[in-house]
Amino acid sequence: MLLCEVVAASARVAATPARSAKTAALADLLRRLDPDEVEPAVGFLVGEPRQGRIGVGWATLASRVANRRNAPPAGPPPSPSESGQAPEADGREAGITIGELDSVLDELAGTVGTGSVGARAALLDGLLSRATQGEIDFIADLLTGGLRQGALEGVMAEAVAKAAGVPAAAVRRACMLAGDLGHAAAVALSEGRAGLDAVGLEVLRPIGPMLASTAPDVGDAIAGLGLSSVEWKLDGIRLQVHKRGDAVRIFTRNLNDVTDRMPEVVAIVRGLPAEQVVLDGEALTMTDEARPQPFQDTMSRVGRRTGEPAGGVAPHFFDCLHLDGEDLLDRPLLERLAALERVAGPWRIPGEVTDDPDAAATVLRAALAAGHEGVVVKGAQSPYEAGRRGKSWRKVKVARTFDLVVLGAEWGHGRRKGWLSNLHLGARDPRTGEFVMVGKTFKGLTDATLAWQTERFLELETHREGITVFVRPEMVAEIALDGVHTSTRYRGGVALRFARLKTYRSDKDPAEADTIDSIRALLSSSTTTAEEEK
Repeated sequence: MLLCEVVAASARVAATPARSAKTAALADLLRRLDPDEVEPAVGFLVGEPRQGRIGVGWATLASRVANRRNAPPAGPPPSPSESGQAPEADGREAGITIGELDSVLDELAGTVGTGSVGARAALLDGLLSRATQGEIDFIADLLTGGLRQGALEGVMAEAVAKAAGVPAAAVRRACMLAGDLGHAAAVALSEGRAGLDAVGLEVLRPIGPMLASTAPDVGDAIAGLGLSSVEWKLDGIRLQVHKRGDAVRIFTRNLNDVTDRMPEVVAIVRGLPAEQVVLDGEALTMTDEARPQPFQDTMSRVGRRTGEPAGGVAPHFFDCLHLDGEDLLDRPLLERLAALERVAGPWRIPGEVTDDPDAAATVLRAALAAGHEGVVVKGAQSPYEAGRRGKSWRKVKVARTFDLVVLGAEWGHGRRKGWLSNLHLGARDPRTGEFVMVGKTFKGLTDATLAWQTERFLELETHREGITVFVRPEMVAEIALDGVHTSTRYRGGVALRFARLKTYRSDKDPAEADTIDSIRALLSSSTTTAEEEK
């Protein structure tokens, strides 16, 4: 299939706010793909090529994209009778196939070392020279992370189900267990429901982590869940560790492999009394006084170049997903915790099984006293819902914090002149996948943060209006706030009160940002209805 058909489907998806129309457009395209085109095409459409990030930034693309947009066609437009394919509106014949783009991305990903800059430039020039204007724009967005069309992974799963005639739940489960939507789509379209049901947890291959929703307090969480495991909530790096014999792999919540960056964790996991095991947990670094260090400090250690020890990173596990050939995902939490205790008891996160709100509050106070964020309350009979933010896990934090996406920033003045300072913050609309602005903040920004974010935001810049630099919605910020109030200033009808930056969450994807519904839910506990505080 020609790439122009993928570009056209992408444009149809972006042009309609209706989820059903998005699903129908994608399903129509999926049905017409050859089997070997499904995985790359799905990756293109959700903005995540199967090669991952290949190191081609906007600076590399900008001049080439501009030159190609302004370049005249190489010759007179061919007629449909001459080429078999009608030319696009800009006079260039649509001739790049899905397979050709996928092959070029493979080459770009594998081109490293001496001479790689020139070699990559040549690959890009060769590709763009044959592309239409629509394809050029699509490729540029794909390579720079700017291809966002609205809740596309969720919509794509529904489209795969529609095209293959299988339940959407089966597609989502296979996707999370395989860690790859493109693979799940290929299986669904070629093997149907039986193929999807055969996709299982595979040790050394990451799966989507289960996530927690938010509860206002432990009493509310216990009331909704009944008998629960109330566990300390650590502000660390989410870890999924896999062991098969001496082979160990460590993955983050985004399924990135960080095995080489955590030698201490590898050594601990190798020593666990199991031949095969998959555990879920957090990694932390601690101070000399046995207090948890801030998240950004842990990230800075783990984020060093491959092969350099992170130093002082320790695992803290809270779930066991597989043990010696037996998948435990669908087993009740209490059974999984028993397995966890057997295999990794010394490294288990503290907690207590209870249905007593007072006992749960005692666990919360102990967690806070130890320097942690709060607790997670988990239903005792709940399965592990890979890749989902289920209601059977409820996180409780004393300080209200939300993961929001930076939509733009304003140039500072006075001491902050020359730096991008006042952040524009957006919450995710789960119905459209877009980000709805809910407030601004310039608080919590150190000089080092101001310098870093100014450089980063200029890399992500899309356009400017007055003193505001708008950016691609890629940066997730953890924001602390005192509450919310109704507001006519913002489209979501709600605004943050006394928001301040806690940290940037480079480990989180914008699709994991908190929703506008979560922000609006705070209105019921707030008596403030005044307009946004200046």
